[in-house]
Amino acid sequence: MYKIVVDSCGELPEELKQDGHFETVSLELEVDGCRIRDDETFNQPDFLRRVKESPKEPKSSCPSPEEYMSAYEGEAEHVYVVTLSAKLSGSYNSAVLGKNLYEEEHEGDRKQIYVFNSRSASIGETLIAMKVQEFEEEGLPFEEVVEKTENYIASQNTYFVLETLETLRKAGRLTNLKAFIANTLNIKPVMGSTDEGTICQLNQARGMNKALDKMVQAVIAKVTDSESRILAISHCNCPDRAQMVKEKIEKLAKFKKIIIINTAGVSSMYANDGGVIMAV
Repeated sequence: MYKIVVDSCGELPEELKQDGHFETVSLELEVDGCRIRDDETFNQPDFLRRVKESPKEPKSSCPSPEEYMSAYEGEAEHVYVVTLSAKLSGSYNSAVLGKNLYEEEHEGDRKQIYVFNSRSASIGETLIAMKVQEFEEEGLPFEEVVEKTENYIASQNTYFVLETLETLRKAGRLTNLKAFIANTLNIKPVMGSTDEGTICQLNQARGMNKALDKMVQAVIAKVTDSESRILAISHCNCPDRAQMVKEKIEKLAKFKKIIIINTAGVSSMYANDGGVIMAV
């Protein structure tokens, strides 16, 4: 038996939530002193309203090692954990500490636990979890599942386009002048993940549609084996925009499958209202 534990930045499609092999460990969000748990109770419209009205940046806190330890309990002999990039959150370190504590308390237990640093976020994590399940269902041994999944992570790329730069401005990562100029000129940055799991700017464009076009072009330029890969799109409160991106992709390349998911709490905080994320 196996279990796949994903922190709540990784959005799970409904079929995976009902699958029985998956478990989510929730982060918490905070906006102006209001703490919001990123679980099935998360209310995206209310959260986005609070973020828009607040002069301060929203913050997140990672799950405790004890919460991860609890997720490792059960009959599954193979436990795989997928977390936010270690460069973006303490979730990975917390999951590793939880693993160490669990193994200390269960000395001699046959359970094998491995924590993956996704070096991504959102549906990047989702795709990694799906890949783990694919390898497990093939009957591969634990060590081979880990090796093949790590190779997959090394080949994966994540991209996103922001509708608004307000969260970056509030976080002090963008000066008021730059934010003002960008908003005035309607400049939308095209962002991506680095090999280390940090965030970099790949391009920019005037207007959302042109920025999305540039993101699609970046995806097509990078992917080499599209027909064997699943592409995932997550959106923050903009399903029509996500569908438009899907149609743009389908005109340029054939993928094994394309899935669209609405962002949960942490991804909504990063992407903000109108943001679109892609991973492949």
